[in-house]
Amino acid sequence: MLSASRYTYLGPEGTFTEAALRSLPEAATRELVPMVSVPAALDAVRSGSAGGALVPIENSVEGGITATLDELAFGEPLMIYREVLLPIAFALLVRPGTELASVKTVTGHPAAQIQVRQWLSEHLPDAVWESAASNADGARLVQEGRFDGAFAGEFAAPTYGLEPLATEIHDAANATTRFVLVGRPARLAAPTGADKTSAVFWLRDDHPGALLELLQEFAIRGVNLMRIESRPTGEGLGKYCFSVDAEGHLTDRRVGEALMGLRRRCLGVRFLGSYPRADEVAGTVVRGTGDAEFTEAADWLNRALDGRG
Repeated sequence: MLSASRYTYLGPEGTFTEAALRSLPEAATRELVPMVSVPAALDAVRSGSAGGALVPIENSVEGGITATLDELAFGEPLMIYREVLLPIAFALLVRPGTELASVKTVTGHPAAQIQVRQWLSEHLPDAVWESAASNADGARLVQEGRFDGAFAGEFAAPTYGLEPLATEIHDAANATTRFVLVGRPARLAAPTGADKTSAVFWLRDDHPGALLELLQEFAIRGVNLMRIESRPTGEGLGKYCFSVDAEGHLTDRRVGEALMGLRRRCLGVRFLGSYPRADEVAGTVVRGTGDAEFTEAADWLNRALDGRG
């Protein structure tokens, strides 16, 4: 469990990450410290200067956030303790008095550009886009006069003395970003009945059907994979690891045995945590894969070994 009084997050102030962090009840009793990057936020946890860090890990429009996936896969081990889902809509933030016709340069995080491209084409077809380190940093650049407008959360406007010229901007309806609260590894919390387990695994060798063989460790035990993404290991072209989210908790027999199966067959497995699902949806347990059925099968095997089968 996370108990330290300081949490870090991907800053600066006014990011969607800060908004997601402030949605957690415990945020009201923590010192919230913005960091310049995902690695910096996580390194503060690794060094012990923060008890937890909230970072984005997945977006419904562009997929996985590679900086977070790679830090969790290759950096000093950390553990996910909970997740936050935040609907994403942008506002065009400008200095007071700015009219739409005078907006010639705009900025924001590269991920924002993907989500407002159609709106830009329709309303500001001649505006020049230049990426910023974050959406909030883009707002800061507008405050300094370096750009005419920034795509950021509407809530960032007061922080940077700006005003929203347009709101609820998003090309994809129901766009959502998923964030994870990460801390140093510790004993798992008890399952809630609506949980998710995350892990990373590395192929032992590359051969036809290698990935299929490993995915069958989940399939034959009725474990539903909610996400799977490949990431290069940096060891050469064609060398990948795989980041997965699965329904269920490590203490569920089907999940624990699936990961043990991976551990037997993979070059390496990194467990990233079992934690409550933000949507509170309980996963479906396929007939024959519940804990009671695992126990009954083990009892049957013991009876058979004793000649009582």
